[in-house]
Amino acid sequence: MGAYKYIKNLWKRPKEALGRLWSERLIKWRREETVMRIERPTRIDRARSLGYKAKQGFVMARVRVKKGGRERPRHSKGRKPKKAGFVKFTLAKSKQWVAEEKAARKFPNLEVLNSYYVGEDGKQKWYEIILVDKSHPAIKKDKDVSWICDKKHTRRVFRGLTSAGSKGRGLLHKGKKK
Repeated sequence: MGAYKYIKNLWKRPKEALGRLWSERLIKWRREETVMRIERPTRIDRARSLGYKAKQGFVMARVRVKKGGRERPRHSKGRKPKKAGFVKFTLAKSKQWVAEEKAARKFPNLEVLNSYYVGEDGKQKWYEIILVDKSHPAIKKDKDVSWICDKKHTRRVFRGLTSAGSKGRGLLHKGKKK
């Protein structure tokens, strides 16, 4: 087994495998901003499998998203509470897709390549987003990622073209074939 496979096995049960490091990380991450640029990926195996390379033009960001359903604003005038519809509202988007959009808004000059889960507690979930600077010469030269420099791949996260977005739109159903 290679090193990445060992890392992948650790992340199947991170709470037991990482122990105190897991809880220390979460404590530190709670104090950070919602969208935080980071130097290197926490899960190098997952990042590499999704297209990350340790070179110029690639940027990593950790994003915090609230868990639970959507809260709708309450009305101020008189109506039946039953007709208001405040509870049991679920977004059509996944938390991961919302995290990708937050990162794209924070870094408007970068394009979202992909993202993956890194942790959660009782209130929040954290995802790491792989962002690419499509105007960087190193990205334009790279044959694996240069496709993102094309004009038709602009703001792809908002059009549901990332992996989380495609899954949310029902395009990544595995197993069932028509």
